[in-house]
Amino acid sequence: MLEMKTIYQGQKHCQVTHGPSGAVLETDAPKDNHGLGALFSPTDLMGAALSTCALTVMAIWAEQNGIDLNGATARVEKHMATGPRRISRLPLEIRLPRSVPAVHRAKLEEIAHSCPVKQSLRADLDASLSFVYDL
Repeated sequence: MLEMKTIYQGQKHCQVTHGPSGAVLETDAPKDNHGLGALFSPTDLMGAALSTCALTVMAIWAEQNGIDLNGATARVEKHMATGPRRISRLPLEIRLPRSVPAVHRAKLEEIAHSCPVKQSLRADLDASLSFVYDL
């Protein structure tokens, strides 16, 4: 169990404190939903969670197997649907060093697909992952 505490600060602005570390994260409603869009929105954080989770679990396995993923990047797009308002697509592109041995690429991709965030998403949410080895 991990606890986080959130305080609503008015004008669609929230502040979340991470229990174990005390790190603080702030959110704002997006411009297209009555906010200023000045910070990550709660739905933006879904995309951030997916991209960072995939890179993190890949890095854990890569470190254990002597593979350097430093400089790897991820780009996620958040697409919204209406009726009900929700995330409809989170396509994620992961770019990795070309030095990653070909024999390990399928395993890294499998690991990214099985990250806890991706496994927690609704089955009807298009969260396709693509991989490019060009860094």
